[in-house]
Amino acid sequence: MEFTMDTPQSSCLRVHAFEYQSFANGPGIRAVIWVQGCTLRCPGCFNPLMQPLEGGKLVEIDDLFRNITDLGDSIQGITLSGGEPLQQMGPVLALLLRIRQATRLSILVFTGYTFEEISAMERGNELLARVDVLIAGRYDASRRVAQGLVGSSNQSIHFLTGRYNPWDLDVPYIAEVIIFPEGRITISGIDPPFMK
Repeated sequence: MEFTMDTPQSSCLRVHAFEYQSFANGPGIRAVIWVQGCTLRCPGCFNPLMQPLEGGKLVEIDDLFRNITDLGDSIQGITLSGGEPLQQMGPVLALLLRIRQATRLSILVFTGYTFEEISAMERGNELLARVDVLIAGRYDASRRVAQGLVGSSNQSIHFLTGRYNPWDLDVPYIAEVIIFPEGRITISGIDPPFMK
């Protein structure tokens, strides 16, 4: 059930992309880290470029943490998505621990694993202790809803601390299109119907 990607050292996370400010990936303005690599291979996955275990870029946890803290009060929290964050459990835990110890930022994690699968993982409870909101479960294209922060109706939202409640997520999270000065375009959000 549990798969962990090999990385040269647990001080690095294989990252597909980092967005400094997003409105579409959780409450408030958030920094978003999309990890590279996922073996779950959900049919209809809307991040297929993030599935290969190769690719992306190995980024030092120290550098990621510095990028996040350099944003100061311009963000409310961070969101981890992918790919599959839990398949890089060691580096993810190291980053989340630093964020918990040194900042007041909230932490939201998207994973294809269910809450029960995470609870059974060797370090699953360590992860759960560091997360405010967990969006859990494999994407199921036959049950697609693409509403709020869930892509399919089988996915579940878990409020693991008192920081947020269901009303905090009861807003229409829609896709956002970010056009950068150099011409690069990023589209993020929960698989909106108009993008199909």
